Amino acid sequence: MNTTETMRFAPGWAAELRATFLLAWPLVVAQVAQNALFTTDVIMMGWLGPEYLAAGTLATSFFTPFLLLGGGIVSAVAPLAAQALGARQIKNVRRTARQGFWAGILVATLLFPLIWQIEHILLATGQEPELARMAAQYMHIAVLVLFPGLGLFAIRSFLSALGSTQIILYVTLAGVVINAAINYCLIFGNFGFPRLELRGAAIATVLTNLIMFGLLLAYTLTHRKYRRFHILVRFWKPDWLRFREIFRIGTPIGLTLMAEVGMFAVAAIFMGWHGTDALAAHAVALQCASFAFMVPLGLSMAATVRVGLAFGAGSDRGIAQAGWVAMIIGTGFMVITCVLFLTVPQIFTRLFLDPADPGNLAALAMATTFLGVAGLFQIVDGAQVVAVHILRGLNDTKIPMYIALFGYWCVGMPVAWFLGSPDRLAGIGIWLGLAAGLAFCAVVLTARFAMRDRLGLIDRRRMVAAA
Repeated sequence: MNTTETMRFAPGWAAELRATFLLAWPLVVAQVAQNALFTTDVIMMGWLGPEYLAAGTLATSFFTPFLLLGGGIVSAVAPLAAQALGARQIKNVRRTARQGFWAGILVATLLFPLIWQIEHILLATGQEPELARMAAQYMHIAVLVLFPGLGLFAIRSFLSALGSTQIILYVTLAGVVINAAINYCLIFGNFGFPRLELRGAAIATVLTNLIMFGLLLAYTLTHRKYRRFHILVRFWKPDWLRFREIFRIGTPIGLTLMAEVGMFAVAAIFMGWHGTDALAAHAVALQCASFAFMVPLGLSMAATVRVGLAFGAGSDRGIAQAGWVAMIIGTGFMVITCVLFLTVPQIFTRLFLDPADPGNLAALAMATTFLGVAGLFQIVDGAQVVAVHILRGLNDTKIPMYIALFGYWCVGMPVAWFLGSPDRLAGIGIWLGLAAGLAFCAVVLTARFAMRDRLGLIDRRRMVAAA
């Protein structure tokens, strides 16, 4: 089966399996590479010791929801640029990219002073003063990543709209190598560089994002296929209508991403109440789970395309095949990781914390326990992300968003808060709360796909307007 065959719905379960795999694997690799950037930071922070890992986790857990809020807003560049391109309005493609950069600069400028107050905010949530101080030391440098980071979101969205995703993958892979090298030099003071510890990790993050943004921008400005758009021509000329449209379309995307990641950020705050070792162990388990999650996430993006193709072709059987094949692959992979987390957790935990260091023993023991719960968490997390994406293939987005928000904040967080108290299950209870929220989403969203005919989700008249 060649690449073009992945863009047609496939008759038969075996053909659908092959088509889904061919479409999904580049997306999976791209997601894994993106996650590897942060994984490198976490591993090297762990080499410094559990207190550094805990402080870095607090800082990044606080920062990531805001970065994704801005990234979601700026990602509106993709549909707007694609629409302009489809209408052969080349000037509007350029204006969209330009106003995307404007939106990123504005959001970064507004978020900067809020993130700068991280130490006071962490202290107000009951975190240990020394951890809050170390987190602020990291964040007062890493906050600069807002500017190149949101620029990256904008230019990735522009290139995606033009169908150029391989260059994004290559630059992301280069970023992993660059980030690891700078981390190794600046965190530990290798090759004659100063030993900057957490500040070195922050500098590496900023420089890596700046280099990645520069590489993608240079590619866009010089490649014959993209330079004709002249995305930086008359950069300071406003287009207020398009600027407002980016915020109108992008703000709901950003808020949804912020709500989802915010659940994990609050969980990190809950975990911080149990001490440095618990927070370091939580960081290890969460990073392992997050890395494995990139596979069903990349797969789910392909599933949206596969279900959408069958929906557009009027094939109810194709919809069923595409949806259930993606669900089986996604949850099947997570079952494998669950077994690994339960049976050989030491393989993963020792990547982050040195077992030869007596100071790491308590964190390692808790990380091993958390990883077992994370294994069960994995299965429902994979199921819910695939379910929400296959529903998007049917233009069903609004109700799944409400289901997800309810699952995160009205099921997951209350259970995590209740079970995570010191007189109940402590850190294990927090993980069980996260699993409960995701399990609710997985069950309800999967049931919604199973009942798609009864709910009118495959009524072809719904294709007239996307949800």
